[in-house]
Amino acid sequence: MIIMQKNIKTHSILFVAIILFFTACKKDYGNLNNATVEDLLKNASQSELNNLVSGTESGMRNSLNFYLDDVSIIGREIYRFSGSEPRYVLDLLGANSATLSGSNFYITFPWAARYRVVKNCNTLIQAANNSTLITDAQKKGYIGFARTIKAYQLLLNLNLTYLNGIRVDVADPNHLGPFVTYTNGLAAISSLLDSAKTDFSTAAVTFPLAGFTGFDDAAGLMKFNRALAARVSVYQQKWQVALDDLNASFFGLTGNFNTGVYHVFGTGSGDQLNSVFIPQNQTGEERVAHPTYAQDIAAGDDRISKATLRATPASLSGLTSNRDVWVYTSSTTPIGIIRNEELILIYAEANIQLNNLPEGVKAINVIRNGHGLANYSGAVTQPALITEMLNQRRYSLFFEGHRWVDLRRYNLLNTLPIDRPGDDVWNEFPLPVTEQ
Repeated sequence: MIIMQKNIKTHSILFVAIILFFTACKKDYGNLNNATVEDLLKNASQSELNNLVSGTESGMRNSLNFYLDDVSIIGREIYRFSGSEPRYVLDLLGANSATLSGSNFYITFPWAARYRVVKNCNTLIQAANNSTLITDAQKKGYIGFARTIKAYQLLLNLNLTYLNGIRVDVADPNHLGPFVTYTNGLAAISSLLDSAKTDFSTAAVTFPLAGFTGFDDAAGLMKFNRALAARVSVYQQKWQVALDDLNASFFGLTGNFNTGVYHVFGTGSGDQLNSVFIPQNQTGEERVAHPTYAQDIAAGDDRISKATLRATPASLSGLTSNRDVWVYTSSTTPIGIIRNEELILIYAEANIQLNNLPEGVKAINVIRNGHGLANYSGAVTQPALITEMLNQRRYSLFFEGHRWVDLRRYNLLNTLPIDRPGDDVWNEFPLPVTEQ
């Protein structure tokens, strides 16, 4: 795995001040009417801007466990068994008469965390624009980074609320912009990424980054930006645009699957640990693979290692699994933001959708061969290859936040298993009550 082993600390007085205001703000977006922040917005030093970058990176990790649990439970990738929190097996699985509530942690926590980062990005953009202590090229670096991360955070929230939409304009917490539709939300996110791409074309990146090994200069951030743009383009069904984005990214058909950009964690003072790590064979608090993960996997597929056998099965509320989720194998294991393996699968999907079927098969075989499987031998038709592509995404991107979104994109949520009579498969989360 290609990562940067560097702590992201949040002990900066500046960042702590901003976070304190975020948690007490209108709709959790933040109130920056504070003398320290106003001084920052007037004429920030490079050191102060770097603190904002570090704080932004750190904030991106907050509540990731809730996001990954949300999409992975509804997408029937995992069960989350918790002795203290029954809503993982009730609300999220639609047990009996249970429904998703806009007041519950599974939407309020990740939603607020992502918008806090968006607010930090807005502050960074404004501070960089107003600073006379950095060059124009440096300004472009800060602004391009902020716009790219802002787009990524908005995308995660849009993945949750889907047709309920998101707010894109939250610059003024007292006059928030309207909710936009899913389609318009994707368009706004794509536009943000394109603006950042323009920024990076003339940027100088002079700030440190963690988890961006090989992508921590302007050219590298441009590639990261285009990788995210390719993901958005397939969500928009803009297949040729997705291929163009891939060509400008770090995509490599024969490259290392794990090349990419990551959230990183550490044990140092002020840092944080990977919140989705749970040791194997633990009881009381467990993340276990949905039984169909092992039932459906092909013989010889090494991705079975992502769901290891437990010493004894885990059960709760009529649900049972004998395999632990074992994607993040320690408290400091990085969590991928986007990896080359996903980009190869995007390349396969775009080519299949454009009816370039041999090229799609080539990309699928790269994935299959990389995990111990023989070449694809099924029908070379668009429907058959879409099925195969989605199956490879299921196993390659397990517990990385994709399967629920993928099956929704293809109107296949009705193919997910119903584990108990009366359970439901949700297609979206309600808006948080603070937004209603």
